[in-house]
Amino acid sequence: MKEKFTAIAILIVCFGLLCGCHHSPQKSKQTSFFEWTDSYHRTVTLDREPARIVSLSPSITEVIYMLGAQDKLVGVSDFCNYPPEVSKIEKMGGMQNLNIEAIMATRPDVVLIGSIVSKKDVATIEKMKIPVIAIKEESSLQDMAELISIVGRIVNREAQAKMEVQKWMEEINTLQAMNDTTQPRKRVYYVVGFGDSGDFTAPKGSHIHEIIELAGCQNIGETLKSWNISREFLFQSDPDIILIRKEDKEAFCSQYPYTLLKAVQKNQVLPIESGWIDVVSPRNLQAVKCLHEMAYPGLF
Repeated sequence: MKEKFTAIAILIVCFGLLCGCHHSPQKSKQTSFFEWTDSYHRTVTLDREPARIVSLSPSITEVIYMLGAQDKLVGVSDFCNYPPEVSKIEKMGGMQNLNIEAIMATRPDVVLIGSIVSKKDVATIEKMKIPVIAIKEESSLQDMAELISIVGRIVNREAQAKMEVQKWMEEINTLQAMNDTTQPRKRVYYVVGFGDSGDFTAPKGSHIHEIIELAGCQNIGETLKSWNISREFLFQSDPDIILIRKEDKEAFCSQYPYTLLKAVQKNQVLPIESGWIDVVSPRNLQAVKCLHEMAYPGLF
């Protein structure tokens, strides 16, 4: 009887093992670390977290530092100049004259670019079996949140990125709430270019227009169809405040006929760091705050 019970038990165990083997799920395919359809409409996959990154976009480089992942940077573009520590990282050339050999020599796991780098250069790099991710150069301050989120995923700093996005949006909301819609808005002119080659400013739809609006001011270029502005239109507008890169202020304010502008004569010309305003970056809000303080002093 004992032997019969033992035999039955053995049969049950064996049957269970066979059933378990039959119904066990197949091994799932190995999941990738990151997969995304970039701004060049290419689906790019990273199998593992990148340890060596080349960034060819000042905005992306700045966000990498913001997220504390700068130890991954092995190369940056000639235009990546913030924060100051980035000067210690090897330069890979400019947007139109990339040093492909230098990029190869860094042995990167991924190259991050804005949408300015040519598709030809992208193809050349990819032929070397190096993934390239194109992240669109944003034109809206709201879009900075998406840039921070994407870079956070790539450098495996998603929690930090989430906090930075929250801070970014809270600051924008605070600045919007400070705008007093009951008083006349100060009219602002941002000097993109000036002199014999022509005058240029930011039209509506640019992030610079958004910076001016967020400071509670009116962009005199909001009705323009392009970045060109006629001198006649400029003097007819005669802005209350002129925004200009700090390195250009002296030349602009001493050159005729700009010396005739009301803002120049009243010393209402605000010199500003080019990195605060020329590209969409985390420092754009510094430009908003400085302009707001000049236009409506005492509110900060």
